Amino acid sequence: MLTACLQLCSIDSVEQNLEKVDLLLRQAVEQGVHLAALPENFSFMHPDFERKQKFAHHQAPEVLSFLAKAAKKYRLTIIGGSLLLPGRNDKLRNACPIYDREGECLGIYDKMHLFDVDLTDGRYHESAQIEAGDTPLVVKIDEWRLGVSICYDLRFPELYRWYAEQGCNLLSVPSAFTVPTGQAHWEVLLRARAIENQAYVLAPAQVGTHPGGRRTYGHSLIIDPWGTIVARATDCGEDSGELICAELEPDLLVQIRHRLPSLAHKKIFRQ
Repeated sequence: MLTACLQLCSIDSVEQNLEKVDLLLRQAVEQGVHLAALPENFSFMHPDFERKQKFAHHQAPEVLSFLAKAAKKYRLTIIGGSLLLPGRNDKLRNACPIYDREGECLGIYDKMHLFDVDLTDGRYHESAQIEAGDTPLVVKIDEWRLGVSICYDLRFPELYRWYAEQGCNLLSVPSAFTVPTGQAHWEVLLRARAIENQAYVLAPAQVGTHPGGRRTYGHSLIIDPWGTIVARATDCGEDSGELICAELEPDLLVQIRHRLPSLAHKKIFRQ
């Protein structure tokens, strides 16, 4: 199955962001892609909480409708990166919807691990605005079982091992990694998740400078179950976005799991 990751520099204009996404989806279909993955916060990025709330309550339904219509129009399964949806207690949800080729929603995953850190480029306290999810999401896409995650989830390997135990052979990690953490950890963590769980990893990312001055790392990746990077975006393409594509090969996955059956060798340690 030919698969694509979209890399974007999203801004605070939903209309302009969706225009870029639609253009890249059209290009993907022209190349024969059947599954496309979008980055975190693909439709709207701005640090102001009031503007985020306005988006979640008034514009997010438009974005969900866009994804459903695009999936049906282009006959694509779409991993909808993430967008902000209304939560409880005046907080929001950072949620990833999945749409099949008929435009039907297969499920919505709420980001479980929230980014509360102090870095050289700024302080991030996602939990002040976002309500954490508590439920993983597994979705069947043709012969693939997809385990869904978002950005900071990447640092918690137990989530991906749980997905592997549920039979997942494909993992998605839509992200908006900061530049300092991206330079230090992005590639090595993604390759580790692929190797540990002997699964393909799709990692579409934000890139460039966004409203409010936040900078993201880019370098979207598609990685095979051996940990080999089979497609890589650059740290450029802020204006028009970038599309990377790779073939997911079931035979390769079977071969790797047969030659090195590490998933069957797991030991449970109890104190």
